[in-house]
Amino acid sequence: MPVLPTPDYLPPLPFRSGNVATLYPPLMRRVPPGSPRSQRIETPDGDFLDVDFHPARTGATRRLAIISHGLEGNARRKYVLGMAVMVTDMGLDAACWTQRGCGPEPNRLPRLYHSGETGDLHTVITHCLGTGRYDEVVLIGFSMGGNQILKYLGEAPEKVPPQVRGAAAFSVPCDLSSAERIISRAALGIYLEYFMRGLRAKVRTKAAAFPEIYDAALLEGIDSLRSFDDRYTAPINGFADAEDYYARSSCIRVLDDVRVPALLVNARNDPFLTSRCLPVAQARRNPSLLLEMPRFGGHVGFVAQGHAYWSEVRTRRFLVELLGLG
Repeated sequence: MPVLPTPDYLPPLPFRSGNVATLYPPLMRRVPPGSPRSQRIETPDGDFLDVDFHPARTGATRRLAIISHGLEGNARRKYVLGMAVMVTDMGLDAACWTQRGCGPEPNRLPRLYHSGETGDLHTVITHCLGTGRYDEVVLIGFSMGGNQILKYLGEAPEKVPPQVRGAAAFSVPCDLSSAERIISRAALGIYLEYFMRGLRAKVRTKAAAFPEIYDAALLEGIDSLRSFDDRYTAPINGFADAEDYYARSSCIRVLDDVRVPALLVNARNDPFLTSRCLPVAQARRNPSLLLEMPRFGGHVGFVAQGHAYWSEVRTRRFLVELLGLG
């Protein structure tokens, strides 16, 4: 049962291409409306995270959705804002957070975010709960943010606050090693260059502030995410190399231990994912892991007719069932 039937998602013809569905939203989608209140919160290690709070459109609420962006994203990405509009229309507050190094101001410490980082997510959750305003929290993540959420829920389930009721994750590279190989292929050079442009800029900024840790000269010759992670991500974050980083950071290794309802939606035509990112066996073993594998959607695409994207519509249905909303 946790491997759910194929959804009834059938996008307009052009968006049945995985690449078109992936490229259209960042290029052509209108920016969803919103007037968030920004707040900077301190991390236990002396750094900071920026969080945008979107109030529920129905008035005061005791429910909150925490929304996590993907690789080289931030809290103002269109897919994040679209999801914030959906949850606030449902009567939840939304907290959209920007990961270390992804905001307009460089972070204080040397390290940046990475695909397996869950401490900062926990910091955001505990900060929001510490306000005393919320009794129920749901986690929503895209791509890398979805991997972090599922890893967070499974790596130490006893540490997940009881107020966390469930999660929804879309386009998740559950197996980071296989996803890296497909993203870095020459045929997908447009995607690799998109990510590398931001990563190079981050390294140069860090090298100016921490020359003893970051050597910008090592950017020369990097032609894949794996080579970038070998030179920067792995050593700076205590991994032996890129493969060790991918193995220890992939959520697929802890999906059996997720204990709250978690909806995972990965499109079969996602140009970033391989079959190893479709964790059918884990979903069959774990009644808390709800896996859907629509034929279409691309990567963080799920374009639909009208203003709402199908990922937002699907999340609404999930939250109605999870929280007993009318």
